[in-house]
Amino acid sequence: MAIDFTLTPEQQDLRLAARDFARKLLSGVGPATRHLATPQERWEATKPIYEQVIADGWLRRILPAPIGGEGKGMVDFALIAEEFIAVDANVSLTLFAVTLGLTPLMAAGSPAQVQEHIGRFLEPSGAPLAAFAFSEPGGSANYDAPAPAEGIRTTAVLDGDEWVIDGAKKWVSSAGGWDGTGPDLLAVVCRTSTDAPPDAALSVILVPGPVAGLTVDTSLDLMGHRAHQTPTISLRGVRVPKGNILAGPGAGRDIVAGSFVPTAALVGVFALAKMRAAFEFALDFAKNERRAGAVPIIEHQAVGYALADAKGAMESVRYLAWKACHALDTGSPAAAEAALHAKIVGSETAVRVITDLMRVVGIDSYSHENPLAEILQDALVYPLFDGGNLGVRRRQLHTMLADPSYDPAATYLG
Repeated sequence: MAIDFTLTPEQQDLRLAARDFARKLLSGVGPATRHLATPQERWEATKPIYEQVIADGWLRRILPAPIGGEGKGMVDFALIAEEFIAVDANVSLTLFAVTLGLTPLMAAGSPAQVQEHIGRFLEPSGAPLAAFAFSEPGGSANYDAPAPAEGIRTTAVLDGDEWVIDGAKKWVSSAGGWDGTGPDLLAVVCRTSTDAPPDAALSVILVPGPVAGLTVDTSLDLMGHRAHQTPTISLRGVRVPKGNILAGPGAGRDIVAGSFVPTAALVGVFALAKMRAAFEFALDFAKNERRAGAVPIIEHQAVGYALADAKGAMESVRYLAWKACHALDTGSPAAAEAALHAKIVGSETAVRVITDLMRVVGIDSYSHENPLAEILQDALVYPLFDGGNLGVRRRQLHTMLADPSYDPAATYLG
């Protein structure tokens, strides 16, 4: 068996191109948004930068080739994500959330549906947004449970040749769109039956924008990701053609489950990127700051050991996340488990490592005069979103482990 983490020349070029673009353009997100008072103002201020991301072809680079993009797989996606998130988590998440919004279409859409809806996302112009409207106020961990414990309460009722959608969604990236009328494409998880069993009660319906009947109720003022939009929206009497349902009524449970496997691996990559940004700052600080002492503080054993431990943890998460992405690319039966480990271990390690690096820098890290405070604020969400580690992701692992057919050796080999 060969184990090789060497990147191809093409992947090296992709990584360097992403690093260069992020440092030149995405480094401007903070200065353009920090001084603005409201979440909506900060979000709107990112639009010109996001438009440049699109114009330079980065959305095409992460969309898969079978639907017209240039993406070659999750490992390449991970390389781009690490470089982008290390510089900025806001516009980067807007970009990457588009792929989540399109995942149901890519996974379960008919050729006709893909052709109808994908075109606007392949053009190197504008500021196209797609959103996966899954989470709801009150939480959606039990999304497939029947009443009265159901996590998905949004309904869709067939009225002639149209679905009529009513409900509310929360924590959905870009769900309000740039002007409050929704994104270019909204994939809505809804209940199309109130009496069917869980595996047949849910559906995913495509709603193109602008969305008549969508209202932005609140623009959440987040601890981190200060210039990213995650609003609470209401859907009231939203009508779309009957043919906009993906894979037919009742296919929603499987679509949701499949959509959040690759994202788990990517959250591990996001966590890695934030650790990297924190480590690089702390290392430079330690090499150049004496803090009124005789030598730079890196000469002190406590500082050197803390940096060494942080670097080791960061590298461990990198290879765990890369393994998960490679498993997804190769169709390994271990891919889902590997992705879950990448998400849980990566996100929780990032919070610990960044906090430890703040101790290296000291009290100055508690101020926004240096980047560590913002890095920690962004990283704190990783154990919580994309399926919380406690309420969702560990439960998924528990279910795998309890399955009589579970093979622990599957992740040893692939």
